[in-house]
Amino acid sequence: MSDPSTILELLNVESAYGPIRAIRGISLQVQRGQIATVLGSNGAGKSTILKTISGIIDPRKGRIAFKGEDITARDPALIVQRGLSHVPEGREVFPLLSIHANLMMGAYTRRDRDGVARDLETVYGYFPILRERSRQDAGLLSGGQQQMLAISRALMAAPELILLDEPSLGLSPRLTREIFEIVIRINRERGTTILLVEQNANMALNVADFGYVLENGRIVMEDSCDKLREKDDIKEFYLGMKDAGVRGERRWKKKKTWR
Repeated sequence: MSDPSTILELLNVESAYGPIRAIRGISLQVQRGQIATVLGSNGAGKSTILKTISGIIDPRKGRIAFKGEDITARDPALIVQRGLSHVPEGREVFPLLSIHANLMMGAYTRRDRDGVARDLETVYGYFPILRERSRQDAGLLSGGQQQMLAISRALMAAPELILLDEPSLGLSPRLTREIFEIVIRINRERGTTILLVEQNANMALNVADFGYVLENGRIVMEDSCDKLREKDDIKEFYLGMKDAGVRGERRWKKKKTWR
């Protein structure tokens, strides 16, 4: 990976679960400071891409480079130390640990105590409910609050890149918007690059800069999100419309001064 503006690159990556190939010949790039998104139906292989990048699944072939370094099949803990955090689908917080302890687990690779303290204040600023309930067990939180905690835990590792898997899953429209407002703030204010997998294609295309469309484990389309929104196939199969634009989400987007 020679371009310094490219923070993440996958070259012809293939991963499988036993005999079943989940992703096939995936090549993609994510630019520094960008929000990129991967769209696709259930079972298309979206989550597998993120798990392969973060080292949870070893690829059968291909190469993954992060900041120019080959991280293919590296230990997940070492990948976190390099500056890459993964917020998995389903949140996967530690239910019997307090909210504060969950956040500190996110910072377990760090030795800069002052930086950890600053980042703790930052995430409490993003999600004040976590400060209010910091001594409570994480398992007592609602689904939306657990998603806030999962994102905050990832931020405590001080990542340069966050892999964000289905953050709106199971959430109400109001909570979905609240989560995505914070995702955009993290990107804009901290300069954190984000690779987003999201079932809500409307929302994903409006917050992201560049998108990939995945079908049966292969990338079948890629472009800026502005251009993807105008493609007939995207309108029909992902946005549920043939002729209309995504008017409602565009109105929401235009209201946000930080966009």
